[in-house]
Amino acid sequence: MVGVPKDEYLIALLSGGESERAEFKESLRGGASESAREAICAFSNDLPGHGEPGAVFVGVRDDGSPTGMAASDETLRQLADMKTDGNILPPPSMTVRKMPFRGAEIAAVVVQPSDSPPVRLRGRIHVRVGPRPGIANAQDECVLNKRRRYGDIPFDIRPIRSASLNDIDTLYFERKYLTRAFARDVLDANDRSIEEQLAATKMIHSPDDPTPTVLGMLALGNNPQDFLPGAYVQFLRFGGVDSFDVTDSQDIRGAVADVLRRLEDKLESHNRIAVDFVSGPLKRRTSLYPMTAVKQIVRNAVMHRTYEATNAPVHVHWRDDRIEVISPGGLFGSVTPESIGRYGAVDYRNPNLADAMRTLGFAQHFGIGIPMAQRLLKEGGHPEIAFSPDANNFRAIIRTAAGAAVSA
Repeated sequence: MVGVPKDEYLIALLSGGESERAEFKESLRGGASESAREAICAFSNDLPGHGEPGAVFVGVRDDGSPTGMAASDETLRQLADMKTDGNILPPPSMTVRKMPFRGAEIAAVVVQPSDSPPVRLRGRIHVRVGPRPGIANAQDECVLNKRRRYGDIPFDIRPIRSASLNDIDTLYFERKYLTRAFARDVLDANDRSIEEQLAATKMIHSPDDPTPTVLGMLALGNNPQDFLPGAYVQFLRFGGVDSFDVTDSQDIRGAVADVLRRLEDKLESHNRIAVDFVSGPLKRRTSLYPMTAVKQIVRNAVMHRTYEATNAPVHVHWRDDRIEVISPGGLFGSVTPESIGRYGAVDYRNPNLADAMRTLGFAQHFGIGIPMAQRLLKEGGHPEIAFSPDANNFRAIIRTAAGAAVSA
């Protein structure tokens, strides 16, 4: 991936007119917002193989002249949200900025070529040849799949050479995953083999090398922990506040969707409900924690943990006054101790796993999980989540509301 381009690079793109690496938009009104997303997806895929950023310029007419509109904060926010709203998967690497152009101000979305194409917008793989946008055909997908063989690809799509196609559940993939990952019209017109479909979703290395990837094993594996020993969650319920007396425990194994569903069932079973008969004419039921908030934190732990060079699971420790979620791997990428929990502050150690979890229904809009959890906890009278990352682990502590501690 190249560095952040300077204004001179972007001015050169502007001067060359709409092309394989430049798209002009007068504004984001009407259908322009959707076509901007299509261009972002296409620039991420970089079908021509330039290996250089593409850019969507807002406030520029088709002839390359500025409209004179102000690049407002609202416009920049709308553009920035296109990275994290879950419509483009895996999430694109892009930046949004204001820049001067011919005496006016415009907005620029700078999109880096993806390390792990193909990238999809709502289940469709968009590409660009010259200024013409389009949907990838089977040959285009083949080109994009093969391109992942080169470069420093993310760990979550590296092949597991000791595994074979027999180690993943292809029936589940065809019946459940594909129908969520691709638009219905794309599937109806599909003439791809199962190997091509698995490769397009990065579950195997390539159609002619059907070795499962880390992602394929996590999402579809029959026994993922045979190949990724730490890819499970250990739940422990301790009696008391600081006691190490274990009253309930479970190692939760399987593919990621099974792990999360079983973990969330376990959490629900411990989230005791108190019944209030005296404060009013109707009885009220209250739980120790807003479960949506707790789910956001454990899902984040599974999504953002490191799976590389560790046999450690995600730990979920439930005590009388708190839940501690401990995830292997420290902070990653652009996230800092100061930015944790800030809206939109997100980076992806496992971008393709994030894609799969979004497809499976365990993530909706990236970058809002922690802010949502903080809001729900505050509404219930809980303290803020305490985060304590270090070089090897990321710890989140969720505390009960004042006076709500309950003994095991």
